[in-house]
Amino acid sequence: MTTPGDYAIIAVLIVTAISICAGIMVATHIIGPKRHGRVKDMPYESGVDPVHDARQRFNVRFYLVAVLFLVFDVEIIFLYPWAVLFPSLDQPEAASAYAGTVGDLANLGYTNGFFLASIGIFFTLLTIGFIYEWRKGIFRWD
Repeated sequence: MTTPGDYAIIAVLIVTAISICAGIMVATHIIGPKRHGRVKDMPYESGVDPVHDARQRFNVRFYLVAVLFLVFDVEIIFLYPWAVLFPSLDQPEAASAYAGTVGDLANLGYTNGFFLASIGIFFTLLTIGFIYEWRKGIFRWD
């Protein structure tokens, strides 16, 4: 059972992170250069003077590829816990280390086969989506 004291470490972490951020901002303001001018205040991008307006249009495919990246990135977020818990399902001594997750699932009758089938369905759906996107030509950059 959790007590309010268990969350104290999270509060300390949050206060520490905010303090470090505030300290860096204050130090930058105090120590940083104070000279301003036309050249000093110009935008700087990788050592090259800006050539075009920053509000130029991008091809919609750029955004589609960005969304696809997010989809497959989120896939890894769902895959990681599964990969960590899967090997310990058939080992009672390892399942006790994950009290509340693997132990409860094993007690409910879920087996390695069930979890293997569920991740297989997950990958099948992702593969179907990937093939659909490929056939639509999203990955062609013309």
